[in-house]
Amino acid sequence: MATSKGTGFSEYANVGMVDDVQYTYYNSTMKEPVLLTDWMNKIKGREFWEKRTWYILHNEQILKWSLINTVQHFNHTGVHTYQFMGYCELHDNRTRRAHLNHAYDGKDFISFDVETLTWVAAVPQAVFYKHKREADKAKQQIVFDYYRRECYQLLEWYLQYGMETLQRKVRPAVTLIQRKARESAGTDVICHVTGFYPGEVEVNWIRDGEALLEEGVWSGEVLPNEDRTYQLRKILTVSPEDQKKHSYSCQVDHASLDEKMDVKWVPEAALNMGFVAGGVLAALGLIIAVIIGALIWKKRASGARSPDYTPAQTKEQSDASSNSSNSTNDDRCDSIAEKLMTQTE
Repeated sequence: MATSKGTGFSEYANVGMVDDVQYTYYNSTMKEPVLLTDWMNKIKGREFWEKRTWYILHNEQILKWSLINTVQHFNHTGVHTYQFMGYCELHDNRTRRAHLNHAYDGKDFISFDVETLTWVAAVPQAVFYKHKREADKAKQQIVFDYYRRECYQLLEWYLQYGMETLQRKVRPAVTLIQRKARESAGTDVICHVTGFYPGEVEVNWIRDGEALLEEGVWSGEVLPNEDRTYQLRKILTVSPEDQKKHSYSCQVDHASLDEKMDVKWVPEAALNMGFVAGGVLAALGLIIAVIIGALIWKKRASGARSPDYTPAQTKEQSDASSNSSNSTNDDRCDSIAEKLMTQTE
């Protein structure tokens, strides 16, 4: 990207990426570009790096020139930017694709067709730029050679020496989180998939083990984690009626998996009901036991106390009286406990 002078930002910045891994960086305040990955040092040694540095510095001159010419053509003042993104792709079936696209102030401006070696204006105002670039045959040939041959050669080198980083595979972790839906009486179930690499992943909500759901499903974007892995969320909204009639699972397909991962959603309400019911019964049994114990203690305590003096009894009278009193109190307590148990049931 090239930026107008006087902004406080560097007038030019260049970032090199292989897939999602940044390997070079340069801006106009630096003496030369820097390598950001160790494995790049192994690629063709100094010869390779000198060639790559030449392209980065060459692009600096091209972009600054492009910004100046475009601003003058529009007779613009103030701060403006000129950007380009060029890339080449190698697919598993060995097919290739290359593209170069330019933008002015963040909007598509012009692109380069590698096959026809022509510039294609995205807006009428870019026709002047097309004529300027196509008139410079020497620079035109540099662009053509890079996007037809050298870009692919560099990419193959990157893949060869950076295989450990670029072609690693990390399994995803899947967590289901349940919450009340904000705009309905239903339930939102969040399928949070995280920690996976590479970033390409397919996540779907499945009903009854076979029906792929699209309605009622919100999908987030694949976002980067700090450890160079990725995460993604997909939220399913389930009505109370459907929750009773159907089963749901979150299905994940990723390059690190031998087969699709299927995580079934078990509604939290169903799990909690069992724990609540068991807790209520246990608490009720404890209350009943406490009441019975209190009643027995109270009856026995009241029988042991006497407000008036009575003459001492003989041993035979005392034993008989004690047995009779205990029998009566026990019978009454048993009767009370039985009534309580009957009412509780």
